[in-house]
Amino acid sequence: MRSSSLSRTSVNTSRKTIEIGGIQVEVIRKPIKNLHLSVNPPEGRVRVSAPSRMDDEAVRLAVASKLAWVRHHQKTFAEQPRQSKREMVSGESHYFMGRRYLLRLLEDGGPNRVSRNGNSELTMHVRPGTDRDRREQILNDWYRRHMKALVPDLIARWEPIIDVRVADWGIKKMKTRWGSCNITARRVWLNLELAKKPPQCLEYVLVHEMVHLLERHHNGRFKSLMDKLLPQWRLYREELNRMPLAHEEWTY
Repeated sequence: MRSSSLSRTSVNTSRKTIEIGGIQVEVIRKPIKNLHLSVNPPEGRVRVSAPSRMDDEAVRLAVASKLAWVRHHQKTFAEQPRQSKREMVSGESHYFMGRRYLLRLLEDGGPNRVSRNGNSELTMHVRPGTDRDRREQILNDWYRRHMKALVPDLIARWEPIIDVRVADWGIKKMKTRWGSCNITARRVWLNLELAKKPPQCLEYVLVHEMVHLLERHHNGRFKSLMDKLLPQWRLYREELNRMPLAHEEWTY
C-alpha cells in the first residue's frame, strides 16, 4: 500500500490519499470525534473524514471493514445512467420535476425565456446567435426560479414538524452532493439539479438537511429521526439515485 505526502489545507485540517484494498481513499483529518466514510458520485470516489489524532493504520482498519459496502456503492454509480453532454439544441431531452421533455429552440428578437408546453415540450426563445453556454444558463435560470418558488413553502411546512428553524437557504450547482447544511449558521443549500428530479426527491433532500440541525452525523439517531418524520425516505433516496445523472457529473 502506498500513501501520498501530507498536504496542509488549514491550521486544523490536513489531506492525504492512501490505497486500501486497491481503492484510492482521500483522508481528511479534522478536529472531530468520529470517523466518517463516504462514496461520492460520479466515479465512486472514496473520502474519509477522520479525527486528527487517528493514525493511518486505524483509518486503514476502519475502511477495510467497509470495503464490501464501498464496492457496492461504486458499482451502483458505475451502473447509473448518465446523459451525454447537452448541446442545447432542438430535439434534445431535458428533465423537469421528474418528467422528460423535448427541447424546442426558437431564435427571435424577443427576450430570452423558457416555457413549458404541456407535459412533453420545453420551448426556449433566444436571440439569434446565442451560444450554447448562454442557452444552458437561460435554462438553469428557469430551473432556479421554479425551485425558489417551491422551497419556502416546504421549509414553512417542515420547520414545525421537525422543530427546527432554517435561518437561510440557497440553491447552487454542486457536483458531489444533493444538499448540504451549515449547522452553525443554520443554512441549507440545495443542488440546482433537484429541479430535474421528482418533487418528492426535493422534499426528501430538504428534510434530510433540516434533520441535520438536530443530528450532525448519519448515525442511528439520524436514521431514526428520518424514519419517524419521513417514513418513505429510503424509497425517495432510491428514486433520486435511479434518475439519470447530468453530464457534468457528480450519493446521498
